[in-house]
Amino acid sequence: MTLHLRPTGFVDAPFGHDGQVLRLAGGLCWFSAVEAIEVEDGRRVRQTLVPVDRLGEWPEAEPILARLTAPRPPLTLGERIIPLDQPHAMAILNVTPDSFSDGGTHADPVEAGMRMLEAGAALVDVGGESTRPGARPVWEGDEIARVQPVIARLAAAGAAISIDTRKASVMAAALDAGAGLVNDVSALTYDPEALALVAARGCPVLLMHHLGDPQTMQADPRYGDVLIEVYDWLEARIAACEAAGIARSRILVDPGIGFGKTVRHNLALINGLSLFHGLGCGIVLGASRKRFIGALSNEAPVDRRLGGSVALALSAAAQGAQWVRVHDVFETIQALRLWRGLRDEALSPI
Repeated sequence: MTLHLRPTGFVDAPFGHDGQVLRLAGGLCWFSAVEAIEVEDGRRVRQTLVPVDRLGEWPEAEPILARLTAPRPPLTLGERIIPLDQPHAMAILNVTPDSFSDGGTHADPVEAGMRMLEAGAALVDVGGESTRPGARPVWEGDEIARVQPVIARLAAAGAAISIDTRKASVMAAALDAGAGLVNDVSALTYDPEALALVAARGCPVLLMHHLGDPQTMQADPRYGDVLIEVYDWLEARIAACEAAGIARSRILVDPGIGFGKTVRHNLALINGLSLFHGLGCGIVLGASRKRFIGALSNEAPVDRRLGGSVALALSAAAQGAQWVRVHDVFETIQALRLWRGLRDEALSPI
């Protein structure tokens, strides 16, 4: 039997609730209860809503609770330090001809990246290989040629940069060019050299859950309990990283929306996003312009999914996620600033 805790019962501020609320991951969200999910053989056998002031009756919850409440350490990318006490936007910059949303649309990728930073993005995520459903792999030499000069110019301008790749050679070239974080949609499982490289470089890494590869992942994805299975899979990948010498403090996690998931799977993961704080890592939600938004909006095309993308970003912020990976930076930052304004007002003494 294993136990999972999903924070819930969120309140605007802790004032007047002494002993009845806890701060989530050192951020701007407070929760008054947890959903205690007991799992046996991969299946939920019991779900209990437990108020915070009764958690002392659940001694087995103590180590999970410690991870839920521990502040996340700042993300260090070379000389750049990004605190994780509030949600940030990770801007998507694809220098590919075939990405599902922005492939081939940036006449000058460096200029596009600078605009994203000016709009408020804390980090620019540069990718040179599409991993959309059905996409074919790109030769690593071509991928390096796409991303390296863009990263070098953005880094020279002082930008914080991550490299979106599955290949160790591309990771190395990008880090040499000035990237500070590796974002691997395969969670360091695609390239057998990737895990050792990230450990040796000492850089932060983003581990994303996936089922299958881009060519097959949406064929017929199946789970017994998608929320629990994705959590357990990420927990195993974190353990593999720690065994290789990568500290948990340098790991971010992403449930992998759209990577081997149906519409219902995606919705279940977003509804239960706060569960992933139990992993003790910063959480990234990458749902911007994804296909399931269109599926719930009369098959709206990619360029008409802004409203849904912003709604999902706010849902992530409300559950304490530290990062949202987005295409529409200005609009998302505006929404997050309004959300932050609401939090600040609630936290201001009357």
